[in-house]
Amino acid sequence: MKVFITRKIPDVGLKKIKDAGIEVIEWNEKRPLSQPELIEYSKQCDALLSAGINNIDAFFLNECKHLKVISLHSVGYDNVDIAAADALKIPVGHTPGVLSGPTADVAFLLMLAVSRKAFYMHNKIMKGEWLFFEPTADLGIEIKGKTLGIFGLGNIGYEMAKRCVGAYGMKVIYHNRTHNLQAEKDFNAEMVSFDELLKRSDVLSVHSNLSDETKEKFDKSAFGKMKPSSIFINTARGGIHNEEDLIYALQNGIIWGAGLDVTNPEPMRKDNPLLTMPNAAVLPHIGSATVETRNAMANIAADNLIAGLNGKRLPFPVNPEIYVSTN
Repeated sequence: MKVFITRKIPDVGLKKIKDAGIEVIEWNEKRPLSQPELIEYSKQCDALLSAGINNIDAFFLNECKHLKVISLHSVGYDNVDIAAADALKIPVGHTPGVLSGPTADVAFLLMLAVSRKAFYMHNKIMKGEWLFFEPTADLGIEIKGKTLGIFGLGNIGYEMAKRCVGAYGMKVIYHNRTHNLQAEKDFNAEMVSFDELLKRSDVLSVHSNLSDETKEKFDKSAFGKMKPSSIFINTARGGIHNEEDLIYALQNGIIWGAGLDVTNPEPMRKDNPLLTMPNAAVLPHIGSATVETRNAMANIAADNLIAGLNGKRLPFPVNPEIYVSTN
């Protein structure tokens, strides 16, 4: 059995795969694979372990319908055409649960960095502009007792709420398809409409999946309904916000600030205005970037891969419906 791995993954996962007797072909170039390259390598293998955002659409799947399993080194799977995978009975695995805390840490970090203009102030020092004290210059805003709005209150959103309630006594409101009863019990969280989320949030943190429904959900209209003193945080997927509209909102005082760990498009260009704004903080998609989390993700991705190659149910399938008996 052979697997094609699209980027270098932590050694703990690689060792587990090799110890299972699976031959590994790795992509080691420091650039993304094109889809033709992805297809070419995948055709030589029995399985695909996809790290990074590779376009696993219906065309790819039909070209590589022989694959016994596709294992994602990620929680998100918006780059995979799950309906097409279902039709071909290809199990797709992902790595849920292990990155909730670290990603919430980054959301919390961005909230604080934006509230105190931390990245911008650091850059002023780098440029030799820390000259003298002005009592009315470069003021931030305080977070204590403010309202945290969460768009998509799942595991990561829950962890963000826990940090904000514990550290700053923030009130929690959220917008979901269904109630999060645990958050309502633990944090007295209040489920609200999308418009109410926009209007009431002092900090609005995005933790939803990217889908047709959420694509560029945060656009000029949405930002226009937020408080001029509000902070927008996105650590989910860059495609959930319209970046030109976000830049406009920040430049024109429609919202107070923004913190991003994901951008639209991604990676971000070095001349993007967000990188030099006083009221913005941007990170290069590092939500899961801890040794512990990436090792855990590699372990789960390896487990999914090995199970699929052995004809067993994946421990963490994205599409468990393929296992439902048709009898």
